[in-house]
Amino acid sequence: MDFVNDRGCDFRFSLHDSRIREIAYDGNTLTLQLDQLFQYTEDKETVFSGKVLFDKCDLDECSVWVFDETVYRGDFSGKAIGMKEYMRQYSDAEFEIITEGYFGYNTTLTGWIFEDGKKPVSAVIYILNSGDMTYRIDE
Repeated sequence: MDFVNDRGCDFRFSLHDSRIREIAYDGNTLTLQLDQLFQYTEDKETVFSGKVLFDKCDLDECSVWVFDETVYRGDFSGKAIGMKEYMRQYSDAEFEIITEGYFGYNTTLTGWIFEDGKKPVSAVIYILNSGDMTYRIDE
């Protein structure tokens, strides 16, 4: 079941605490495969599995900032890479979303990258798309 995000109103879903298990791109749509999505209604929270699709997405306009460690305060260092490089370099990693922000056609996800055998590191994902953002719920 698909739910298209209305960028001008309250969001019915949250990605906080979700983990991105896989990122795919088909030349137009960037897809984030998630372990869980949260839907909030007046009286309850419901957890689903599914995907988030960003239509009309140009990967050259998307980037990821990967820090050398988890960042809370003080000095930090890291690198900024393109989404294509992130998808290659971190294909076996999971990205846990801590906060999410939506600003026009820009989506910002902050969180931690988890790789087997390594300490987690902080990261920020920037996604720019001019089409719909769709929550696709597994049935």
